[in-house]
Amino acid sequence: MACSSVFFGVSLKQRYFLLFCVAAAAIVAYQFNRSRPAVKMNRVEGLRADSSHFTLEGKPFTLLGGSIHYFRVPRAYWEDRLLKMKACGLNTLTTYVPWNLHEPERGVYIFEGQLDLEAYLHLAASLGLWVILRPGPYICAEWDLGGLPSWLLRDENMRLRTTYSGFTDAVDSFFDRLIKKVVPHQYSKGGPIIAVQVENEYGSYAQDEDYMPFIKEALLSRGITELLLTSDNKEGLKLGGVRGALETINFQKLNQKDIEYLDEIQPHKPKMVMEFWSGWFDLWGGLHHVYTAEDMLPVVTAVLNKEMAINLYMFHGGTNFGFMNGALAVGLPAPKPMVTSYDYDAPLSEAGDYTSKYHLLRNLFSRYHTQPLPDLPSLRERRAYQPVVIQQQLSLWDTLHFTDKPLKSEKPVNMENLPANNNNGQSYGYALYQTAIASGGVLNSKNNVRDRALVFVDKHFVGVLDYQTRELAVPDGKGKRTLSLLVENCGRVNYGKTLDDQRKGLVGDIEFNKRLLRDFIIHSLDMKPGFVNRLEKSGRWVSMRQQSSFPGFFQGRLYVNSFPKDTFIKLPSWSKGVVFINGKNLGRYWTIGPQQTLYVPGPWLHRGDNQVIVFEEQETDGKIQFASSPDYGMPVDVQ
Repeated sequence: MACSSVFFGVSLKQRYFLLFCVAAAAIVAYQFNRSRPAVKMNRVEGLRADSSHFTLEGKPFTLLGGSIHYFRVPRAYWEDRLLKMKACGLNTLTTYVPWNLHEPERGVYIFEGQLDLEAYLHLAASLGLWVILRPGPYICAEWDLGGLPSWLLRDENMRLRTTYSGFTDAVDSFFDRLIKKVVPHQYSKGGPIIAVQVENEYGSYAQDEDYMPFIKEALLSRGITELLLTSDNKEGLKLGGVRGALETINFQKLNQKDIEYLDEIQPHKPKMVMEFWSGWFDLWGGLHHVYTAEDMLPVVTAVLNKEMAINLYMFHGGTNFGFMNGALAVGLPAPKPMVTSYDYDAPLSEAGDYTSKYHLLRNLFSRYHTQPLPDLPSLRERRAYQPVVIQQQLSLWDTLHFTDKPLKSEKPVNMENLPANNNNGQSYGYALYQTAIASGGVLNSKNNVRDRALVFVDKHFVGVLDYQTRELAVPDGKGKRTLSLLVENCGRVNYGKTLDDQRKGLVGDIEFNKRLLRDFIIHSLDMKPGFVNRLEKSGRWVSMRQQSSFPGFFQGRLYVNSFPKDTFIKLPSWSKGVVFINGKNLGRYWTIGPQQTLYVPGPWLHRGDNQVIVFEEQETDGKIQFASSPDYGMPVDVQ
């Protein structure tokens, strides 16, 4: 009444002004609330597993989940991917947290930009998605060392994923920083997190019976109050659980006996497939794994018909940008690294495209909603840019003064124990080991090369040492010559019982003519952004008219004359190396395949000239090609 009397006691002009102010305030309030996470007040009871079905606020809850890792998707595309998840009918997002990215050096924490976990949680909430957080500390994920930071391996006595104090002290320090950021985003505090996983697939490792209780207590003591879960494949269920956490199962094929076993070990509890493997990962030198929609859909349907909760791993895979890919050792004579793409043959492709799986799943999941699903977000246009002609080159040997001061050492030193990165060691990339020889003869790696070494004598290429090739003939020559081994960390094993053995570089002695080589000069070549930036600005680049020198860096310019669009790089006449665009590491390429293209996100480009630098080991035709579609190589059925 008072407001209306004030309104009618003013002039017409003042009325219009007041109406404008009210409307403006309403718009601002709407935008503010739209950007905030969806907060439901008076929340009493979060996700519960007290009966054979999940409940949320005491009501039956059908959990339809999907995995999208924020660290594998350019931040500019987070919203696009999550909107497409929601439009498929999923209601829950699951994500890992990669310790190695958030704490790249001991005591140095990064939670900004691409690694702004809280922004990711806010976004999920604002779009109406619940979240299951899988904070590790070990995550597997086909990610280098399963997400554990490599500086842990500086300790020669390190026992990862155990209650060894060197490990638990590091976990405690990381969780002190991580969990306090997570706690405010729990359901009970108005946030989207409805469950938190205790470690990951510990039943397949199981080296310490006190470890899982330690991790559980590490979460609870720091304020985690939501439902706790564990996750294991059928073999790991017997050893991977911890009292007070709901056990869930991982699989691709539905086996009734596995479900019955899950029922036996925790009767009258909800059953959940934490990882329903919607596709599979690829290894360098192998084929591209596909899991057809026709094979996948009946399994998902059967899981839902059994009234089980499901999480699609992956719903959208993304990319192993940089040097972050893991490696597989289980069942192989030697480790094999994962490729750069993590497309995973998932329902939503690496570049965010809908697949036949997506449309079939959307139709299936729509039956579990009372309201129509959101319209499909529009797809983003892609472009095959004109080829880039390499204009300049820089020999690897001419870049060594751009690296940190080299280490002089009597014996070889592995990457992790190099005095690089504020004495945190070298985590990724290459290391160059140089020493003097005075004759020809036979070089024997004694299987101490991790993982692959290009061998040079006075900068002339001699051959490759790796897990298969351990001996190499070195030609005769006059006087003292420099023997160089450029050793690449191709990716640390991420799964299995060999995690403690994942030190890289030269991890022991090398023999020449049956005598141990000594007196090394060791250069760290981790190719971090600062190094690439120094290269770009150096005045040492030479024209491609000169004979190419390998290994080397090759530079060209991609001109974009309109709004930048996603694209894929093709390097059919190059052999093996790494691509950087505007300083960002797109990842490795290798002609042995199966992957033949590298994903380039449009947001990482800009109008005008874009700098492309390729580190190539052995061969180039001087051209970088582009495609509008990926080439993941010859397919093979994952089954």
